Amino acid sequence: MTIKEAQALIDKWISTTGVRYFNELTNTAILMEEVGEVARIMARKYGEQSFKKSDEQVDLADEMADVLFVLMCLANQTGIDLTEALAKNLEKKSIRDAERHLNNDKLKS
Repeated sequence: MTIKEAQALIDKWISTTGVRYFNELTNTAILMEEVGEVARIMARKYGEQSFKKSDEQVDLADEMADVLFVLMCLANQTGIDLTEALAKNLEKKSIRDAERHLNNDKLKS
C-alpha cells in the first residue's frame, strides 16, 4: 500500500465507520497521546524502565500504526499529500545533510 492509498483508505474509513474527523486540535492532542504510548514502550523495551504488569501485552507495531493513522487523518484534514511532502522533505535533507553526517565524529565507530 502506498502512502497515497493509505490516506485514501483512512479517509474512506473515517467517512463510513468513524462518522467524521475529529477537529484538527483534537487530532493533534490524540497524536501526542499516541506518540507518548510509543515512547512508553520504547523506554521499557529498549531503555532502562521495566514493564508494569499492565504494559506486558503492548504491541509496538500497533502503537506505531496508531501514530501513522492519526498523522494521516491530520494530513487529510489539512490538505497535505504526505507522499509529496515526504519526497520534498527527503530532498531537503539530502541537500542540507549531504556531508553533515559523514563528517560527524560521533557517528564514526
